[in-house]
Amino acid sequence: MRYLANEMERQKDAQSLNDNVIVPFIGALESVCEARGYVLNIYGEKSNLAFTDESDAEQIYRLIEAYLDEKEDPKAG
Repeated sequence: MRYLANEMERQKDAQSLNDNVIVPFIGALESVCEARGYVLNIYGEKSNLAFTDESDAEQIYRLIEAYLDEKEDPKAG
């Protein structure tokens, strides 16, 4: 955690943070999850993590998207 926090602090802007820390970190998480047979879903304004079987990933994504759409525009649901 300290290593990641330090690397994040070193980045000069959001694009550098994304390119140099976040994308590689998520790639590592995806590789580890895939090797174990589950999917990592990250959603939310602050982040929510869900580890699932691959077959559940699309449905979880749709549920979360529907929830966020409803929250944004209650008349849409």
